[in-house]
Amino acid sequence: MNKEKFEQGLEVRRSVLGAEYVDKSIENATDFNMPMQELVTEYCWGEVWTRPALDKKTRSMLNLAMITALNRPHELRLHVRGAIRNGLTKEEIQEVFLQTAIYCGVPAAIDSFRNAQQVFDEMEKEEM
Repeated sequence: MNKEKFEQGLEVRRSVLGAEYVDKSIENATDFNMPMQELVTEYCWGEVWTRPALDKKTRSMLNLAMITALNRPHELRLHVRGAIRNGLTKEEIQEVFLQTAIYCGVPAAIDSFRNAQQVFDEMEKEEM
């Protein structure tokens, strides 16, 4: 493992997904799944998310579209929060999902709209 890339990845991962979530994921990792936590942190977040050609907002848009296409609701809810942290508005998220309806299918987009609304509702409650 490249310790420097892991640390860079940890910083980016915390900034996008929230320190509480990321720290909990690592603290709760077992001998079985810790290698996956390390791989994701080092390569996804340390190697790819730190590249300068795309900003975090653009990367979040791409992730929302790809995760919709893959039908991964848990990851989608997590990345909706990250997209908001990275500066996307609800309207921009809406447009991403409308775009995915055409290219990924209406059922996938409907599920993404539903999951995003749950996140928006949770976030509003947290602000109270």
